Amino acid sequence: MGKPRRTIGEHGIVGDMETAALVARDGTIDYCCWPALDSPTIFADLLDGERGGAFEIEPELDRPRHLQLYIPDTNVLLTRWMAEHGSAEVVDLMPQAEARHRAGDGARCLIRRVTVTSGTVAFTMRCTPRFDYAREVPMAAAVEGGVRFSGRDLSLCLFASVPLDPADGSASARFTLSKGESAWFVLGDAAMACPDDAAVLACIDATTEAWRSWLGRSTYKGRWREQVLRSALTLKLLTSARHGSIAAAATFSLPEAIGSERNWDYRATWIRDASFTVYAFLRLGFVAEAEQFNQWVRGRVMASDDGNPLRILYALDGGAPAAERELAHLAGYADSRPVRIGNAASEQIQLDIFGELLDSAYLSNKYGTAIHHEGWQHVCGLVDHVIAHWNAPDAGIWEMRSAPRHFLHSRVMCWVALDRAIRLAKKRSLPAPLVAWAEARDAIVDDVWTNFRHPEHGYFVQERGGTELDAALLMLPLVRFVSSTDPVWLSTLDAIGAQLCDDGLVYRYRGDDGLEGEEGAFTTCTFWYAECLARAGRLDEAQMILAKGIAYANPLGLFAEETDGRGLPLGNFPQALTHLAFISAAYFLDRQLDPAYRPIWQP
Repeated sequence: MGKPRRTIGEHGIVGDMETAALVARDGTIDYCCWPALDSPTIFADLLDGERGGAFEIEPELDRPRHLQLYIPDTNVLLTRWMAEHGSAEVVDLMPQAEARHRAGDGARCLIRRVTVTSGTVAFTMRCTPRFDYAREVPMAAAVEGGVRFSGRDLSLCLFASVPLDPADGSASARFTLSKGESAWFVLGDAAMACPDDAAVLACIDATTEAWRSWLGRSTYKGRWREQVLRSALTLKLLTSARHGSIAAAATFSLPEAIGSERNWDYRATWIRDASFTVYAFLRLGFVAEAEQFNQWVRGRVMASDDGNPLRILYALDGGAPAAERELAHLAGYADSRPVRIGNAASEQIQLDIFGELLDSAYLSNKYGTAIHHEGWQHVCGLVDHVIAHWNAPDAGIWEMRSAPRHFLHSRVMCWVALDRAIRLAKKRSLPAPLVAWAEARDAIVDDVWTNFRHPEHGYFVQERGGTELDAALLMLPLVRFVSSTDPVWLSTLDAIGAQLCDDGLVYRYRGDDGLEGEEGAFTTCTFWYAECLARAGRLDEAQMILAKGIAYANPLGLFAEETDGRGLPLGNFPQALTHLAFISAAYFLDRQLDPAYRPIWQP
């Protein structure tokens, strides 16, 4: 009988804005890539409990209760074990660059500090890194203060305040602590020096202060503040401090349907998701993140030389994304094969990305630094591309792996690209062929209203000439393509509620997408739906849907990509798109519920 499986939702996340690790409720780190978020794993027990590798700390307590919480206003995680005759806790963190500077130590590392809070507790620690997606067992050798793990292309050191025993590519320790006593473990690059107690405590304090300092820049004071700021902290963890890019999720190949092939790698920067993230940051007062992402995107547009001004997704360093491959040696989460790395969606055409990006650029100019001449030339190039291709079929926002189709969401986002470029040109008095741009924009409007309506009921539909619904249609009033109280839109909203919603769970679509298995409900869509209800003036319904959506987060406030029929997390975790959609819905609903708020039109 194998060991019990840790579920997706039973995890917290720590990171240093270069990589991240998942910490299970039992205190095990069972997922981590190193040195970057899109590097191979060093721990992948979450994807294969036999060979993936893990960093375990296990107290000898009788049937302990497991609790997790974040140190307030930080990404420093506290995991607790509570039993009748003893209790203990472990603090997990990765010091980000600012914290390392404050602590006077430039080494990147993962810190684990164990403290007994009552009684006397014996512990077993096992660190079994498995490099290169668990394809390599490193050599383990004792060094002063710890153990060195050496592989072909990677070497790490584990230092500890207790003696370590190296053996067979692992390190272990047994130790006992009484109330108030602590032990620490620090895993990092091989060049790292062995720290002492004072250095470890200094890193913990500096990391805590750095996160609180960042969060203190937020201007959000509304309802659901604790949940909104936890989402902001999560999005910040997925932002690359080195590059300014933003990952769609921290993980790969966690299934959208248990036992099926719906297992994808989201450790890359999708232009769509990252652009939405910028909008969320701006709403909360984090302007610097928007500026950094815009600089990163500018570099991608300037580097384009294949006739397409923008890829759908990029590696975090801005390079070409990894090709999609299967890791046949890994069993997969809950035996969900194949385990995939890389993403073949990078070869698709997804026309909606231009709308999301130019909407982000427009808002960044509104709330941040004005666009400069070279940046405007890039915008004009993107607009020319949209005008030339808006009437083409594509894979759509959901990255359908079937034949390209004419999706309404893609068509509307092409309209957004043109509309925001026109508004930006007028706002900044920038040179542009506004008449030609406006004609193309209006042609899209005519096409949508003529060709994307249900032949019997008249509401909007997923694709040209079709009859199926799509939760992506919820974006129509959010990007102001249609009034949130237009009768056709309200009919569409009601149809989505009747056909795609199930007690606050919202499914992306019901039709066949060419893949095996039925995926779960998409958590992002729950918050889009709540915001649409609020914009339609149905505030009581919106609050209820928002409350149910919040309940689908795990106890730490983290959202996975999807949920199953019981509301339990599925898919990659944590998912940026869900966190930013929640921020947007909470932000808008808070304003609508404020008796002092007077609505003013804003794009």
